[in-house]
Formats: sequence, C-alpha cells, structure tokens
Amino acid sequence: MAEDRTISAAESQRGESEQQTPPLIAQLHISLRDAADPTLAPGMQAYMKSSMPYLGVRAPIVQALVRDAVREHPITGTDDLAGLVRTLFDEATHREHRYAALTLLRLPRHRKLLDPTLLPLMEHIAVHGAWWDVVDSVAKPVGFLLLDHRRAVEPVIRGWIASPDRWLRRLAIICQLGHGSATDTDLLTEAIEAAQDESEFFLRKAIGWALREYARTDPAWVIAFVEGHPRLSGLSRRETLKHL
Repeated sequence: MAEDRTISAAESQRGESEQQTPPLIAQLHISLRDAADPTLAPGMQAYMKSSMPYLGVRAPIVQALVRDAVREHPITGTDDLAGLVRTLFDEATHREHRYAALTLLRLPRHRKLLDPTLLPLMEHIAVHGAWWDVVDSVAKPVGFLLLDHRRAVEPVIRGWIASPDRWLRRLAIICQLGHGSATDTDLLTEAIEAAQDESEFFLRKAIGWALREYARTDPAWVIAFVEGHPRLSGLSRRETLKHL
C-alpha cells in the first residue's frame, strides 16, 4: 500500500507538471526528443564547445518542428511570445531547446509581435547564451526592432556598444546585417570604433562581417571606412575586403 501511495504521488506530480507546461513547449519537448539522433549529438556538442548537451537534431529540423508547433498553438501576443521564449531558453536541458526559443523570435509570422519591450529578453539571451551561435541568432530580431522602432531601440544599442560584455558589443555590431540602404552608418561606425582596438576574436570577426555585408550596398563607403581606420585589425580588414 505504501508503494502504491508513493507511485500515485509521483504520478500526481508529473500530471501537475505537465499541466503547468505550456502546450507549445510540451509539444516541442516531445518532438525534439523524438527527432533526436544520439549519434550526432557528441559531434555537435564538440563543434560548438558547449557545456550543454545536444539531442542531435539538425537546425533545419528544429526550425520545422517549431513551425509545426506554432501552427498547432499560435502565439498572438507579445507577452505570450516573451514568456514562451524565456521559458524555453532558461529551462533548456539541451541546446536544441535554446535554438527552438530563438526560432520563435525569428519566425516571419512573429515580426508583428516584436516591440521594444522584448529588448531586455534579447539582452538576457545574449548575455546568458554567451556564445556566437546564440548571439548571431538573436541579432536578426534585434535588427527588426531597430528598423521598426528606431527611436526607442537606438539608445539601447548604444548602451550595448559601451558594455563590458563582449557578446552585447558583438550584437551591437552585427544587428544591422542585411539592412542594406536602411543601415544607420553612424551607429555602425560607433559600434566598430568602440571595438576596433580589441584583441577579442569574436569582435574582430564581427567588424569584418558587418562591413563586408554593407559593402554589398555601398562598397565605396566601406573602402573609405577601412582606409580611414588604420587601427582595424588584420582579421577585420581581411574579412571586410575579401569580396571587394
């Protein structure tokens, strides 16, 4: 009888836990687990130098599973989106859970839900994700916010430019990737100049990436920028100029 009571209590706790888990997250946990390939997981973890384990689900599959989950459980409000992303990201047991959270932010259908109230969440993700795959993924929704709410977002990005956190500084440099003629070159210049003397690889690489991308729109501006900034690292210069 005692054993039966113990089992019943455990089942009750599991039931309460399942009821508390949002349906979209519950579906993602199940679908990611079912899609897992344990033979891929060690190599993925080693490549990303991650302390968090992988399930072994490739990025296109993660993205497809997120789209499926959103079709089943649509997200209609900014607060709901923020809560789901925060829960998936912070309670992740495997890195694919974090990739799923980032995919929720990046889905085209959710752009209309993005507003400046999400900036603290995006900062939290960058600081606590603290690696290039996470930061580079959150850069796109930050960029959307900059395009759609420039007056509210620009001061936040300027705060990141001056931050001691290297990942926020990288985010400030690359958040305008793909903006083309809408690129705020003053903001880009400020972000680069603040980091140009750093020996940090991920900042030097980000500078080259951002300039190389903008060179698709205005190569003359980029060449003049490089010539006018002799303190840029060799890595940043090579990354900038390799397609010009």
